[in-house]
Amino acid sequence: MNITPERTQYRIPLFCGVTMLFWFSMYTCVPILTAYVMDLGASNQMAGVIVGMYGLSQMLLRIPVGVVSDRLHKRKMFIIAGLLFSVFSGMGILLTQELNWILFLRILAGAAAATWVDFTILFASYYPKNDTTGAMGTISMYNSIGQMLGILCGGWFADHYGWESAFLIGAVVGFIGMLGAYFIVEKFEEDAPKLTLQGVMEVARDRTLLTVSFLAILFQILTFATVFGFTPVYAGSLGATKLDMGLLTFASTLPTAIAAWVGGKYIARKLGERKVIILGFVLSGVFTILIPFTQTLWILILTQAIAGFGRGFTSPVLMSLSIKHMEPGKRATAMGFYQAIYGLGMFIGPLFMGLAGDWLTLHEGFVIVGAFGCATALLSYVMLRSARLEGPSVSVPVKPKIEKPI
Repeated sequence: MNITPERTQYRIPLFCGVTMLFWFSMYTCVPILTAYVMDLGASNQMAGVIVGMYGLSQMLLRIPVGVVSDRLHKRKMFIIAGLLFSVFSGMGILLTQELNWILFLRILAGAAAATWVDFTILFASYYPKNDTTGAMGTISMYNSIGQMLGILCGGWFADHYGWESAFLIGAVVGFIGMLGAYFIVEKFEEDAPKLTLQGVMEVARDRTLLTVSFLAILFQILTFATVFGFTPVYAGSLGATKLDMGLLTFASTLPTAIAAWVGGKYIARKLGERKVIILGFVLSGVFTILIPFTQTLWILILTQAIAGFGRGFTSPVLMSLSIKHMEPGKRATAMGFYQAIYGLGMFIGPLFMGLAGDWLTLHEGFVIVGAFGCATALLSYVMLRSARLEGPSVSVPVKPKIEKPI
């Protein structure tokens, strides 16, 4: 990560460290959560609802978080609040085995994740506008590093000290991250106009934003139906231990981190953003279809590692396209809209797999989701071509005198 002299004032390494700790705390439970709630007596469908509520609450909260953040010109306070909610979520699941309470606590975890909009916008503000894709690649890499370390440690602790230890370590790391967040640098344009109702409506009607947000829904369906949903359950059917489940999710997240950095900073510049997105969906879809045809744990890990590269290529480019053409005063609202919309995919993915597990079989569910991912690659080709996303869009300035404050 190159830090030019003019950027040293923003404490970028600290920000990346806080980002990593945030996602570490959020993901220590991911490799075991579905198996854990099923061990407590939840059906496939109930397990899918519990996992999916994390995405549903994000969908409901991210737009309000983005709007309020843009209105107040504050990002740091939301980042600190997100880490606090992460601590409460981890400690809460540690203290209860009631499924309804766990459902509520996953909603709280989703509220924590809703503040990711402020992480991304504040980090992007440290970089020139023409380097937004590179900035998103960098922050996505630390997002993925935090996730995979949390996943690995969560699986290891659960295997050695019981299910609950994974939630405890997540809460502790979240608390450390919250302390670090007090020292990150707030940044906004002093003379930037505050967001208005008309500004919100313009953001919501933006064609580029709507296109990439729709594709992000489909991307999150793939991700949360599989690696963050029911792939660990399938691994359990192959004899995987809690640690093996952690290793599986770790092995699929490490390539995501590498591809996010390489894809966002280099490959997207050489091949173009549209081709990188299409490649990501193809890899994710094909290697999801192969899941039920794997008969050994290590082959399953290999397939999901390759799928991880696909997720890493797709995620930062879609994220960048959602805001790179926006005016600074509308970026958090646009990012909130984008992340809220893709929260729907986080809910639909595990819910669909839970229903498939009860009504069909998980094997058939994986094939359907994988085929859906491959179809999304074709859809991406059509939608991104018609939207002309290879170049930046032009924002139309808004006349302050005709705007009415929210």
